[in-house]
Amino acid sequence: MTDLFQKLDFISHAGIPMTYKIECDGINETEWEALATMIMAYQKEPFGKVLGIPRGGVPLQKALEPYATGKDTDPLLVVDDVYSTGTSFMEFCGDDECLKWVVFARVPTKGGVKALFTMPDND
Repeated sequence: MTDLFQKLDFISHAGIPMTYKIECDGINETEWEALATMIMAYQKEPFGKVLGIPRGGVPLQKALEPYATGKDTDPLLVVDDVYSTGTSFMEFCGDDECLKWVVFARVPTKGGVKALFTMPDND
């Protein structure tokens, strides 16, 4: 079993040195479904389709797919597991108008990304 929270030095997707990792490979399918239920308690706007940012967002995508309307007129929902800088969302969505959710945010989010769990700002 993989530990969800790991104390280790690594370089983030955005190239930033980090001293701990939130390793969502430790979350099982049932837990992803629970996290999707939690997101849906707050996500009031319908979405037509959900896409997970590879690789971390794919399990959340799968858990949220039953909630998609399938309508092309509803916006796209883009999801990821951990938000560190927002770089992945910018690379994946660009300026597209889409809904955005993440499970864990290492910092307060920007660009319309909503997070279930956000760590306080370190200013």
